[in-house]
Formats: sequence, structure tokens, C-alpha cells
Amino acid sequence: MDIGDLRREYMSEGIQASSLLDDPIKQFEQWFQQADESGIQDANAFSLATAGPDAHPSVRTVLLKLFDEKGFVFFTNYNSRKSQQIGGNAHAAALFPWLRLNRQVRIEGPCERISSAASLKYFTTRPRGSQLGAWCSDQSDVIESRAFLEQKYREATEKFKAGSIPLPSFWGGYRIVPQRIEFWQGRENRLHDRIEYQRTEDGSAWSKQRLAP
Repeated sequence: MDIGDLRREYMSEGIQASSLLDDPIKQFEQWFQQADESGIQDANAFSLATAGPDAHPSVRTVLLKLFDEKGFVFFTNYNSRKSQQIGGNAHAAALFPWLRLNRQVRIEGPCERISSAASLKYFTTRPRGSQLGAWCSDQSDVIESRAFLEQKYREATEKFKAGSIPLPSFWGGYRIVPQRIEFWQGRENRLHDRIEYQRTEDGSAWSKQRLAP
């Protein structure tokens, strides 16, 4: 199989900087809704890239669970590899690959922990099984077997069999505070449209510009 022959034309209507909203968060909301309504499975899934002080990058798929004018929030174990990297280098990048619509959104900026109260508010909405999973998994640690993990889950189930499950102290949310957001629309002949927003130096507004594909 020659993967070099795997290609297609991106036939879609283009975008102009003037056609996009001045607020990139509102523009993201518009595109996100269109992606979800188009039937894209897990439209809130995005690739999260981090790198610690050693500058070695790492990337994985996580789920967006909240976004507003402050930024984009995902949840994880605070002892995980991604959290350790964020602790040493707060800057991260996110990519939403909505390729069914010939679209991508790229976001860059520092990560910050959200409050415990905000993490708890989300944690209580998770299915009980997911709440137990947060307690029984030492995320990113080496484990001896699947059976070991399942035993930890049974122990957590027994421990919290009565009443609600508390928020683990080692689990919660991070917010990516966007400094740069790019909206990418695939076009014919690889002449893609790329409109980038950058936060102004004082952080009070956004500038908008077109990038070469």
C-alpha cells in the first residue's frame, strides 16, 4: 500500500476574515455547534499537546467539557504525565480535527487549574462508573496487569458503596487560556483558508489576520 496515493480535494466554501465573528470564542461556539449537528462523533474530542521542561512533546486525545470567555476546560488526574508536563511548562496546544466539514481549529496558550469547586461541580455530573474510575486509576503509572486495575475498581466500588462519591484530591480540571486561535477551512488545490486570532498584548482584545496555507 502506497500511502502517498491517499489524497482528496477539500471542496468547501471558503472563509474570509471579515465573515468570522470578532470574538473567537463565539466563533468557536458556532463551529462547534455545526460540527456536533453534522453527526461528527465526539465533536468535543481534541488532541492536546504538552511538553515539560525537557521540551519533549507528548500528545493525546482528551474531551472538552466546558468553554467560555476564560478558555477551554478538560479534566484529568493531577499526577498524570500531562499534568506533570504542565507543571513544568504550562504552555499547551489543542487541535479539533473536524475533517468531515474540512475544518480544524487550533488553540494555543497556557494551562491553569480550575477551582476545586468547579471540578466538583463537573465531577458530580459524571456517571458513577466514571467517578469510581477516577479513584482507582493512578493515571500514567506502570501497572502489573488488567486484573490489577479491575481489582482496584472493585475495591473502590466497595469503599463507596453507600452514598455519593467524593471528588478525589488528585483529580480535576485544567483550563487552556487561549492566546492564539486558528480557524482552518480546507480548500481546493491545498489553498486552504487560515484565519488566526491573537490576543493583544494587554489581553483585552483580539486581532485577526489571514495566514498562508
